[in-house]
Amino acid sequence: MTRTFEHGGGVRSIAVPIPDNPLGHTLVYAVDTDRGPVLIDTGWDDPASWDALGAGLAALDTSVAEVHGVVITHHHPDHHGLSGRVREASGAWVAMHAADAAIVRRARQTRHEHWYAYMAAKLTAAGAPDDHVAPLRTPRRRTLPGLSPALPDREIVPGELLDLPGRRLRALWTPGHTPGHVCLHLEEAHPAHLPGHGRLFSGDHLLPGITPHIGLYEDPDDTTATDPLGDYLDSLERVGRLGPAEVLPAHQHAFTDAPSRVRELLIHHEARLTGLLSLLAEPLTPWQLAERMEWNRPWDRIPYGSRNIAVSEAEAHLRRLVKLGRAEAVAGGEPVAYVAV
Repeated sequence: MTRTFEHGGGVRSIAVPIPDNPLGHTLVYAVDTDRGPVLIDTGWDDPASWDALGAGLAALDTSVAEVHGVVITHHHPDHHGLSGRVREASGAWVAMHAADAAIVRRARQTRHEHWYAYMAAKLTAAGAPDDHVAPLRTPRRRTLPGLSPALPDREIVPGELLDLPGRRLRALWTPGHTPGHVCLHLEEAHPAHLPGHGRLFSGDHLLPGITPHIGLYEDPDDTTATDPLGDYLDSLERVGRLGPAEVLPAHQHAFTDAPSRVRELLIHHEARLTGLLSLLAEPLTPWQLAERMEWNRPWDRIPYGSRNIAVSEAEAHLRRLVKLGRAEAVAGGEPVAYVAV
C-alpha cells in the first residue's frame, strides 16, 4: 500500500519506493497550485515506483495527468527518474538547475561504454585493486541507472521564484551532493505557526538522520579539480542562516530546528577531516583511505557499488584537506598517495 503524508497548507508527500536500496523510498512532494499540483522530485524510473506515484496521487484526489510542473532538486535517478513519464502523461514542464541539467545532457550524449571506461580509469587512479576494476573493463550489456534521464525544459535560477501559480517557492542553490542541487523555500506562513521562516524542501542536502553523500562531480571530459565538500559546507551554513520553520527532506521524515541539524553536520565533517589526518600520518591512496575510514559497516561487507561511492567520498575529503593546506600528494607515485602536512 502506498503511503502518503499530509504536511498542511496544500503540501502532501508520497513515499515512492527505490528498488533494492536501504533508503527505501523517496518522498515526492505534491504542492497544490492554482493550476494543479506541482511535484518536487518524482522517484526512481521503475514500474513499481511509477505505480506507487500514481496510486499516491490518486489517494491525494488527483492524478499524474493533472500535474502542472515538476521541480527537480538534483539529477540523481531516485529524484529525476520518473520525470519523463510524468511529462508524457501530463504535459507538465520539468525544471532543474543548469549545472545538473548539463550532467543529464552529457549522460544522454555519452556512450555507455565511455562511462564504464571512465569509471575504470578513475578507480585505477585511486588505487583500486585489479579484481575490483575488472568488471568495468568487460561490463555486461546493461544500462546504468540515470544514463538516459529526461532532459529538463526549464532552468531553475537561484534566488528566483518558480512558476507555481498562487504560491511563492524560491530556489536556493546548494551544491555539494551534486553541483546543481537546489533546496526550495516555500515563503509562506507555516500552518503550525512554528518559529522560523517558511518551509524548506531540502532534497538530499539536509536530512534528519543521514549524512548526505559528498563525492566527486562526474565528467569524463573535464579535469577541473572541484571541491564538492567545501561547496557543501558553504551551502549548509547558508541554509542554517535561513532558519526555516520546518524542513521537508526527500528521505526519512520532516523535522524542525534546521540550524541545529546544520551544526551537527558541520561538526561531523570537521571531526571526519581531523580523523582522516590521523590516518594520513602515512601515505595512502584514496582507495586505501576509504578502506580505513569508518562506514556504517565493515569494509569487507560493503557491496561493490557502494565501495565506488565510498572511494569517491574519500577523494572529496582529500581534496578538501589539500585545499586547506592540511594534506598533499606525494610526488612521483602511481597511483597517487596523500599524506598529512
